[in-house]
Amino acid sequence: MRNKEEYIFECEGIYKAFGGTQALADVQLHVKKGEVIALLGENGAGKSTLMKAVIGLHQPDAGTMTFEGKPYSARGPVEAMHAGISMIHQELNPEPHLTIAESIFLKRESTKGIFLDKKAQNKRAQEILDQFGFAYPATTMMRNLTLAQMQMVEIIKAVSCDAKMIIMDEPTSSLDSEETEHLFATIRDLKSKGVSIIYISHRMDEIFEICDSVAVFRDGTYVGARSMDGVTRDELISMMVGRQVKNVFPKTDCEIGDVVFKVEGLTGQGFENISFEVHAGEILGLTGLVGSGRSETMRAIFGLDPLTSGKMWLNGEEITIKSPRDAINKGVCMVNEDRKDFGLCLFRSLRENISLPNLPARQKGLLINQNREKKECEEYAKLLTVKAGSIEHNAYSLSGGNQQKVVIAKWIMAGPKVLILDEPTRGVDVGAKSEIHTLMCQFAAKGMAVIMISSELPEVMGMSDRILIYHEGKLNGEVSREEVLSGAATQEVILAKEFGGK
Repeated sequence: MRNKEEYIFECEGIYKAFGGTQALADVQLHVKKGEVIALLGENGAGKSTLMKAVIGLHQPDAGTMTFEGKPYSARGPVEAMHAGISMIHQELNPEPHLTIAESIFLKRESTKGIFLDKKAQNKRAQEILDQFGFAYPATTMMRNLTLAQMQMVEIIKAVSCDAKMIIMDEPTSSLDSEETEHLFATIRDLKSKGVSIIYISHRMDEIFEICDSVAVFRDGTYVGARSMDGVTRDELISMMVGRQVKNVFPKTDCEIGDVVFKVEGLTGQGFENISFEVHAGEILGLTGLVGSGRSETMRAIFGLDPLTSGKMWLNGEEITIKSPRDAINKGVCMVNEDRKDFGLCLFRSLRENISLPNLPARQKGLLINQNREKKECEEYAKLLTVKAGSIEHNAYSLSGGNQQKVVIAKWIMAGPKVLILDEPTRGVDVGAKSEIHTLMCQFAAKGMAVIMISSELPEVMGMSDRILIYHEGKLNGEVSREEVLSGAATQEVILAKEFGGK
């Protein structure tokens, strides 16, 4: 028998359907006061749907919820916030034309009579930002922040409203190791004050480090709950996927060929004097703290941002890239870290998304060969095991893992010589992660040069033939796969270099 007084939140028998799709079926969840409970499950398992029902974005078709011992329901996030429940969403939706202070206090603004009191609001926001060690003024516009910084603002916003229960949906997906540790310190402080945290993440290391218990969902149903004491990683994965996932990092040794792509002295916004080369059949990993210059270098190589100096060679021939279309035409393609803003047209079909950057090659005059387009898109969707009812379904309807496969499919269709993958498994579940890693190995085996950026050290170490380590816009070391396998290069060694050590 459960002691009801232990629990701040409970739900029983929750059902939710969207059209003919049953998203939740007889789901339950029990959250103790001052507990950090993980929600685990593959994309589409129902975790985020249940949390959106908790904060009133969805209304359950059936079931009951209680909060602080009383019947609970919310007609929207503002009502949930007033009740004491806030949520940090995985997919950020920042207001670019607001300041940080305005974003933090949105819909709970400081007022003086009937007027906004911006001075008091900015002062209060700055005090909160200073508590978190956030290095930007409260008057900074949201559009001037990086994805990771926007994520931190969302976290600060949720904590600042004195919530009694905070839902965190993939809160570290855009954070580096230093920012993640800062978040964990905040979670521990909140827990000590009796605040409950529902923590959704696909990162197993985080679950074991920060959570007290875990509830597992699969295919819209509740599988069970466990204390973190005594449960193993393999047991949790088996509960999540209903099968064994034997190897999340299925790295295969490919024949490393000639140098495909080489850069010397690249300098631009956020990076300086970067030189490296990548070979055919090689997976080159890039790691470093967020803002260290990893993504900035790759954006410039792909033509998204300007270079101030430096040279590039492709298959021994010096090249200049001034735009993404230049890069694509030369055989350099890039999967952006933010698939929803920069990788997909969410309300367009899978076919349209996959074919979009490849239309010029399939165009005859002003006309597109639609039969060829559809056939080839279906072939590439099948090659990347995209799970969808039809190639004509909207990208919005897919799980995170399948959306990421669609983004990769469109670039593989372009036949790249160099494939840049920025956070290729961000926000995808363990099963899809393993599938994407397998695909990376298949691309390398066909002679492609693969460059992978990742904030997850286990991923970088598990999938790379070589690792380049960034610190404050410069390269601060290189690690070989042999050093990783022998134990000479541990996570601690790489982290030390990320922080500037030699």
